[in-house]
Amino acid sequence: MNETEEIKKNTGEKPKKGLAAFWQFIKFGLVGVSNTVVSYVTYSLVYYWILGSAPMVDGIRVQIANVAGFVISVLNAYIWQSKFVFKEQEDGEHRVWWKVLIKTYISYAFSGLLLTSLLLAFWLDILHIEQYLGGVATWLTGFGLHMSAKDVAVSLAPFLNMVVTIPINFCINKFWAYRQKTKTSEVTE
Repeated sequence: MNETEEIKKNTGEKPKKGLAAFWQFIKFGLVGVSNTVVSYVTYSLVYYWILGSAPMVDGIRVQIANVAGFVISVLNAYIWQSKFVFKEQEDGEHRVWWKVLIKTYISYAFSGLLLTSLLLAFWLDILHIEQYLGGVATWLTGFGLHMSAKDVAVSLAPFLNMVVTIPINFCINKFWAYRQKTKTSEVTE
């Protein structure tokens, strides 16, 4: 291996691509913060205010709130990811916006709806995390927030879900929903 090849090996494309992928993941995370805020606010509004006094099983109320948060936050994700995270490359084929939107909903339906619904049931109905949060509920009372351990658990569960869903969402979006074919590649869907 000559000196030029050695330098290229040590400073070539892979580190640049790796760094670009890292920054893309950071931007995805920043968009994800806005998605989280949109989803959580929607989830809370639906759970506490819209369905708060509705006569239904609490688990159903949680799932309805989760679906509402999903629908609004995925639209938010599509808008911001198209503009800042997975921008079209000039040397690639133009993406059809509605196909990308549908793929975005499908990808989040798997990881952001199906998986979060399963995880909510896991945290709340199988692990019963509220049994570990009584101290937190008491501590919050000191700040004027009167929440039961169950309320704390319902409020915390979506954040626990993010540890699992963020990396999965990034991979599915990067490699499927926003994938851009090069202009010379054969079109296969």
